[in-house]
Amino acid sequence: MKLTKLASLALLASATFNSWAQINTTHLEEVINTSMARFDVPGMAVAVVQDDKVVFAKGFGISNLNTNAKVNKDTLFGIASNTKAFTSAALAKLVDEGKLSWDDRVIDHLPEFRLYDSYVTREMRIRDLLSHRSGLGLGQGDLMIWPSTDKSIAAILAGLQYLKPASSFRSQYAYNNLMFVTAGEVVARVSGMSWNDYIEKNILQPLHMDNSRAGFSRIPKSNKNWAIGHIPMDGKLNPFFVNYLEDFRGAGAIASSVSDMSQWLLTQLAAGKMPSGEQLFSEKQQAQMWHPHITSMASKSAYEAYHQQFRGYGLGWSIEDYHGFKKLGHGGGILGMVSQVTLLPEKKLGIVILSNQQAFSALSAVTHEVLEDALKLEDKDWVEELAKKHFAGKQTAYASAKPDTPADYQPQLPNINYTGTLHDDWYGDVIIEQLDGKLRIDFTHTKRLKGTLEHYTGNTFIVKWDEKLLEADAFIRFDMGESNRVNSAKMRAVSTAVTDFSFDFRNLNLKAK
Repeated sequence: MKLTKLASLALLASATFNSWAQINTTHLEEVINTSMARFDVPGMAVAVVQDDKVVFAKGFGISNLNTNAKVNKDTLFGIASNTKAFTSAALAKLVDEGKLSWDDRVIDHLPEFRLYDSYVTREMRIRDLLSHRSGLGLGQGDLMIWPSTDKSIAAILAGLQYLKPASSFRSQYAYNNLMFVTAGEVVARVSGMSWNDYIEKNILQPLHMDNSRAGFSRIPKSNKNWAIGHIPMDGKLNPFFVNYLEDFRGAGAIASSVSDMSQWLLTQLAAGKMPSGEQLFSEKQQAQMWHPHITSMASKSAYEAYHQQFRGYGLGWSIEDYHGFKKLGHGGGILGMVSQVTLLPEKKLGIVILSNQQAFSALSAVTHEVLEDALKLEDKDWVEELAKKHFAGKQTAYASAKPDTPADYQPQLPNINYTGTLHDDWYGDVIIEQLDGKLRIDFTHTKRLKGTLEHYTGNTFIVKWDEKLLEADAFIRFDMGESNRVNSAKMRAVSTAVTDFSFDFRNLNLKAK
């Protein structure tokens, strides 16, 4: 009888192992390496958790092509918009403590908060900040925080009132970072400490995410184990440093590793209970964060790929179905660096992938392979499946993209006619000046947004940024007054990167001062 019992226990242990063994870690490593090679990703780190355990955590490749430093499970990356779920969790903790409600008006905590419409200003609730339903457009106002501006949180909040909405309040989903910046400031006002301090002391430290920080500048000087981004251009990878979107604050500033992020995934899958056994936030608040607050149509391609029936956004989390299972997740994108988090609560499965090249398809291929094994789905070569789409048409290295030559070319006026200071109420001053016979543009709050104007046709020019890796050449069209001097100007980007922010030139309303 004793032997039978031992045999039963052994069989049970084997069955438990085999339930995970469907995800062959040797095969997973092969897929990671194949994906990195196919999409030209120099470094990647991956962690997988299931059934309250970390079953895989490993780094691959190089963290910085300039130094050839290796990636390991503790290498820090900017997680960008995967920060948003941490900001939501911070507010959830404050809700649990009775210090605020999801349905509090934002102006109750930030009296100076103003949006373009007075009704929306009055009715905007905490949950609205976190669900991309404010009425602001995709990335609207991002130039106040990207790339690395000198604007304070007070200046950012003051600028919100000048952003004309793209849709009516709560009617459409449109991804917007500034509302999460605002949410981070709510955390600060209610808690009495900065967003950065609150995140580190009340979330990262209790989770023993010991190397993670709420901002690149907060990484100890002694820690050299952090990755730099890489941008493909002209057939090669170019190392490109940015400070992990530190100006994004609650929208995207956290630096973390897959070793640390695995603790976050375990806590999410345990309804807020940390590996230590203590509760980070309540199951009740997790239900709020994981509830779709706004939905959008499922795409035909997503249905064909994984039978997606719905998709929506909760509070800091994207929500959809995946072959009949509820799937939560988020992506994060910085120039040269992307990340992806995926949760399947019913399978107690979580995946986090951090990388230092902006090829989301490489991360998605690995994620789909893990999900395929976990759900015993039909075998697909996800690397090649996604490579077909990724490399179809324009390449990701579009920094040197050139617009078509205009059919009806018109000459320009003398350079001096275009010079002067232009002003936008939400951004501030943009200076056009003539230096060494060339027209120069200077976004005064943004060191990296400086460049040369090359004539296109008539009063339209192409802005060629000094920092070529910004991948955001833009058109600027001047409206001239009776004296042939500039009255106003409009801008639009030539192309847009696959990142968490936009070069929001279209919403600039530049007027001559």
